[in-house]
Amino acid sequence: MIRTDVDGGVAVVTLDDPARRNALSMEMVEGLVAAIDALEADEAVGAIVVTGAPPVFCAGADLSHLGQGPEAGGLRSVYEGFLRVGRSTLPTLAAVNGPAVGAGVNLALACDVRLAARSGRFDTRFLQLGLHPGGGHTWMMSRLLGPQGAAATVLFGEALDGEQAERVGLAWRCVDDDRLLDEARALAGRAAGAPRALVRRVKQTLREAPSVRSAEEAVSLELEAQLWSMRQPDFAERLRARRQR
Repeated sequence: MIRTDVDGGVAVVTLDDPARRNALSMEMVEGLVAAIDALEADEAVGAIVVTGAPPVFCAGADLSHLGQGPEAGGLRSVYEGFLRVGRSTLPTLAAVNGPAVGAGVNLALACDVRLAARSGRFDTRFLQLGLHPGGGHTWMMSRLLGPQGAAATVLFGEALDGEQAERVGLAWRCVDDDRLLDEARALAGRAAGAPRALVRRVKQTLREAPSVRSAEEAVSLELEAQLWSMRQPDFAERLRARRQR
């Protein structure tokens, strides 16, 4: 269900259930949570790429879990797959290699950055299924696309291909299908090449940034973190190396 490959500090986590279009079954969710837990505990891993076995990124939640009601069906248990990715302390990048539908869009949005293949597709599709969006979908879409973009995609059912997703800011970049994983690994490798503790601290600061109320508060927040970084051995070593050039 979940394949993990680590190379050069970058872990590629692949949803691998093409027969069910990589849908978020409970087995898939449990595997995804376990994979993120293991990668965060591995000091050799500095960044994570999430993708799907071709030709689909993720077709959403396994609907067999949704017809039993929110308690019996465990909606929150289904959410936990993408919520765990969203809570990761490591940089996360979604390589959207095909359709991302419903909760599959949530999985992509839970990552820090999204790269989309030209065959990538973001399709919320909740209303077409007679289902209210869940898992923070409307909040994430509104935050990225603004009120009109969220309404167009969620309420009016506008699906976006890779190029359109790049144009509206849902994806950072759209690339040719055969280059997607290479581009994703290269981008993730930049974060993986930085000191791990520093990357974690920067990610924490980025998470806190939206709640900062003023430039003065932002300066204070970053001042504390920057002073912390200057006390780390990695900074001293890199500064010494630059002086010796």
